[in-house]
Amino acid sequence: MAPGQTIKVERLNVPDGKTVELDRVLLVADGDKVTVGKPAIDGAKVLATSAGEGRSKKITVFKYKRKTRYQKKTGHRQPYTTLTIDRIAEPGTGESKPARKARPRKKKEVTEDGP
Repeated sequence: MAPGQTIKVERLNVPDGKTVELDRVLLVADGDKVTVGKPAIDGAKVLATSAGEGRSKKITVFKYKRKTRYQKKTGHRQPYTTLTIDRIAEPGTGESKPARKARPRKKKEVTEDGP
């Protein structure tokens, strides 16, 4: 993927024109420099803008059992979201947010009557 390229991904619940941050990046390639994650690259993210939703071509699903006079024909259209890639932030460029720290759990208050 390159900035300015449009891609179709499985439907995301994002309105048109809003920015989406994809933080699970598996591979980043910049010319000869290639970074491969195990399984994902920590700190890398892709910033994209939603360009609308659509539905792919219909596929035909045909179920058939011989000798029992059973046949069923249905179709399916998978919904998708079109994204326009704005920027690919590599780890160590300072554009990524630091990982969130785990917050300590609150202890339950114990009353005289019991928990």
